[in-house]
Amino acid sequence: MKLKVLTPIQVLIDRPVSKVIAEAENGHFCLLPNHIDFIAALVPGILSFTTETDEEVFVAVDEGILVKCDREILVSTRNAVEGSDLETLKHTVSEQFQALDEKEKLTRSALAQFEVSMMRRFKELGHG
Repeated sequence: MKLKVLTPIQVLIDRPVSKVIAEAENGHFCLLPNHIDFIAALVPGILSFTTETDEEVFVAVDEGILVKCDREILVSTRNAVEGSDLETLKHTVSEQFQALDEKEKLTRSALAQFEVSMMRRFKELGHG
């Protein structure tokens, strides 16, 4: 099978695999080469796959969609991080979430300043 994991900014993974394990709202599932075509809405969690050389690889994924069609598995998600072991992956995801939280705080601050500025200008227009 071939696994592709896509985010809005990159193709994170594009490689042959022998098995994929992912999680949907109703629980974990496993896809093998002869599995029927399949579609699932993924929940945030860990997707794992086994390479053709029996190496297990982990990918932290945000919400997304998984589509298995014939021998191709496509995963589309907003965010994904690949790791060879769970401890390293946990640390990487933690750092990325912290960075996203900081960006979100800065964005909210800039938006609040913009709103105050707009209200001030509307008030000036009303009195002018």
